[in-house]
Amino acid sequence: MRVMVLVKATEDSEQGFFPTPETTAMMEAMGSFNEELVKAGIMLAGDGLKPSSEGKRVAFAGPGRTVVDGPFAETRELVAGFWLWEVKDMDEAVAWVKCCPNPMLGPSEIEIRPLYELADLQ
Repeated sequence: MRVMVLVKATEDSEQGFFPTPETTAMMEAMGSFNEELVKAGIMLAGDGLKPSSEGKRVAFAGPGRTVVDGPFAETRELVAGFWLWEVKDMDEAVAWVKCCPNPMLGPSEIEIRPLYELADLQ
């Protein structure tokens, strides 16, 4: 099964990345974790996202399109990074996330969402 693993944004992540001894250590730990995922054949893709202040949203209403510039409100609803994993089941995904170093300097959350597979749509 494929899952999207979403690293939720925090107020700190929305400020952008600034190299400090703490953030450098955090990034090194995440790099090591990513290497473990690759060696285990779990990780298909993954990356960090820049703050929402550098993003845009496109709102759809019938044929109309409206572009909204970031930053976006409700930091806890934003995504700061992601992985795409191939796992045998949700339990395996949870086990891997529980081994993950904290992706933020303070409290954080990671959300795991299964992707639709062709069999789900038939």
